[in-house]
Amino acid sequence: MTKKAELAIQAATTAAAPVLRAHSPEVSAARARRWGAFFYAEQVLRVMKGYGWTIVMYGVGQPVAYLFAMGVGLATLVQANGAGVFGGVSYLTFIAPALLISSAVMTAANEFTFPVMDGFKWRRVYYGPHASPLTPEQIAGGQIIAVTVRFLLQSAIYCAVVALFGASPGAWGWVSILIATLAGLSFGLPLMAYAATIKEDRGQFAMVMRFIVMPLFLFSGTFFPLDTLPLGVRWIGWISPIWHGTELGRVVSYGYEEEPWLTIVHLVFLLGLAAVGWVLTKRQFAKRMAS
Repeated sequence: MTKKAELAIQAATTAAAPVLRAHSPEVSAARARRWGAFFYAEQVLRVMKGYGWTIVMYGVGQPVAYLFAMGVGLATLVQANGAGVFGGVSYLTFIAPALLISSAVMTAANEFTFPVMDGFKWRRVYYGPHASPLTPEQIAGGQIIAVTVRFLLQSAIYCAVVALFGASPGAWGWVSILIATLAGLSFGLPLMAYAATIKEDRGQFAMVMRFIVMPLFLFSGTFFPLDTLPLGVRWIGWISPIWHGTELGRVVSYGYEEEPWLTIVHLVFLLGLAAVGWVLTKRQFAKRMAS
């Protein structure tokens, strides 16, 4: 091929190639102001991807292990001595929604505590995006969106496992995925607002896990109906997102019978907690980043 022909081909190729140009600062700033929460959520999800197997093993492996141990092993003893306590369903079917909701709440206790402290104090990862047009509310919203995606993914995997065990006989069992996500947010958002107030780590999060999360897990009707527990600890269930979420999960999973007004109370309670937590979180993020 002659030199002239090579130059002609090169010129044609160059002419056909699209010219790439970066957005102007004004356009980039406008996009950030509009979609900033989703941009930050993408960054958080990319970080999560780096320890994805840990997320799967903690978020799904742990409750599945509980499901097998309690629902298959212990169930043989429980059903032999108190089959009528669980409303005519197997013990495995009874505890499956509770473990799903508990898993989401425990995930919330992890994702809305130490990562928030990391963002404000340890690595201060919130302040880089804040130097851009992203607002504190968008940074908080991005963190919440990313964790919500995690809730949905791990709950969907767990529900698939529950279906394989035959522990979700109802046609609406998949709605438990949304209920678990709502329960996780109803507990996690107020906790996120609290985490944003902490300036020195003195074991506050360990105290939350030990004296709030674990009692909620144990005394929220997780393993036995709430009304079988002593009155001295029954009140814990009444104020627990785990109990309210579990009751809703049982309704959709196997048709658990309860008064319609009580179902509405469960839903309003979870939505109200999540809404209050979101308002407090936005306010605290804005206050913290302004200081």
